[in-house]
Amino acid sequence: MTLPMYTIKKVLNNSVVICQHDTDPEVILLGKGIGFGKKPGDLVDPASVPEKVYQLTDKEEQSQYQELVKHVDEDFIAFMQEIVCFIETSTGKKVDEHIHIGLTDHLFFTMKRIEQGMEVTNPFLLETESLYPNEFALAERIVDMFHERLNVLLPDAETGFIALHIHSATTFKNVLEVNRHNQIIGQIVQTIESHLNVKMDRTSLDYKRLLRHLRYAVERVATGETVEAPQKIEKVLRDEYPLCYSTAWELIGIMERELKRPVPRGEATYLTMHLQRLTSR
Repeated sequence: MTLPMYTIKKVLNNSVVICQHDTDPEVILLGKGIGFGKKPGDLVDPASVPEKVYQLTDKEEQSQYQELVKHVDEDFIAFMQEIVCFIETSTGKKVDEHIHIGLTDHLFFTMKRIEQGMEVTNPFLLETESLYPNEFALAERIVDMFHERLNVLLPDAETGFIALHIHSATTFKNVLEVNRHNQIIGQIVQTIESHLNVKMDRTSLDYKRLLRHLRYAVERVATGETVEAPQKIEKVLRDEYPLCYSTAWELIGIMERELKRPVPRGEATYLTMHLQRLTSR
């Protein structure tokens, strides 16, 4: 990253400084050792900064991060910057700057809960692995880094939560929205099992296919994207598999109610096909 010549306004710690370039708005620069030995008025020479420096430019994000730095250990702040760099390098994607706040805050307080002997659970762990396999694999490596570097053994539940933060940051979606969509999918799965009187195998390929379909269906509805299906196919499915067809419309009702958006009719056709495959197995 090529930086302009910033003037340091305040040093928050060795890895976090508040800076300004000429009359531009203030930014927070994050980089291991970037504030070491610095004081207000010093310049941040672009030639001497760490290889990877992050800029927090959003005012609200800056305020939240400054408050976070007050409560979080300096070494942990630096370690989390390495984690974010690892995520960017591994995915080849630029991340939403909010991950510096969201993931740091989440993992710091998770460690506090572990120290206090509190249990961390994640009822949607298997679903998260199926929905976001690449992010989940990356989260597993981050859990290993915590063990190797900090001697902290994060519970399995955290792998799922970290994966959601990675997905949120690399797709620039609010992590609360990602969580909300997962909750809707969980509600849909419960409805399927109840209406069709089945207990789905969470490890089966059909279940993973269903989850992926539900994920993209929910995202399509949330963004207003439409999907079409031939009316002839819909009629055949309705006549041949009435229970699956009526259940599909129950699921559409859940999406419309929770997302407060209309669901294209074509979604019912594809949902019916997935449900029929599940029941036939």
